[in-house]
Formats: sequence, structure tokens, C-alpha cells
Amino acid sequence: MSVVLRNAQRSVPVRRAPLRRAVCILRAALGASRFDVGLVCAGNALMQRLNGAYRQRPEPTDVLSFPFHQLAPGELPRPRCRDEYNLGDIFLGVQLIHQQCRDAGEDFADALVVSAARAGRDGAGSAATPA
Repeated sequence: MSVVLRNAQRSVPVRRAPLRRAVCILRAALGASRFDVGLVCAGNALMQRLNGAYRQRPEPTDVLSFPFHQLAPGELPRPRCRDEYNLGDIFLGVQLIHQQCRDAGEDFADALVVSAARAGRDGAGSAATPA
């Protein structure tokens, strides 16, 4: 299925094509290539708002995930119809990730992929569901 990637910030340049390819490879490795996933590259302001609203921590964070299905870690959804072939959305706090990479001397593009993978792995526990 598809990986939809949106860059919702302008502070840090993001190479979308390599990130999209890496997420497709990760999905395939997890046996989830038939599922859609949304990826949003966000700045600190949006990540702070989301983190405050869903985790009651009004500070920027590196990654938040909003799974479509509530599952145990490592479990794949069992969709009943086409509309349920959705893993959910992952928000990457690229501004914070970029700063952390600069401070640690790490590769930014690699860190984005690792953060997306971590969000996919942690899934259900990464962001609270709205009340």
C-alpha cells in the first residue's frame, strides 16, 4: 500500500524520497507492506502542541505515533475491510531530532529512519488517545 509523507515544517531540510524508501523497507521487514502509514515531519511548535494535548507534556518531543489499531507490541492488525489496512500516523519532530544529531555528531537522515522505526515498534503506547 502507501506511505504518505508530509513535511509540515520549514526549519530543517528533509530529504523525503530516501525517508519514504526506508519506511517502505521497514514496513516490508515487519510484514506490513499491505498497510498504509502516514509520516509527518513536524517542527517544535506542532510537536509541543501534540505532546501537550495527548501526553500532558507541553514540550517538543522527537516522535509521536497515533496507531489506527490498538495492538500489543509486535502484533499486526487483522483488518476486516480495505479501510482498516492502516497502521496510523507517525509524527517526527525533525527540528528536535536535527538538534540532537548536531549535538551528538550523528547522521540526521539515519536518525529520522530510526525514530520512525521506534514509533512503529512502540506503536500503541507512544501517544494517548483523545478523550
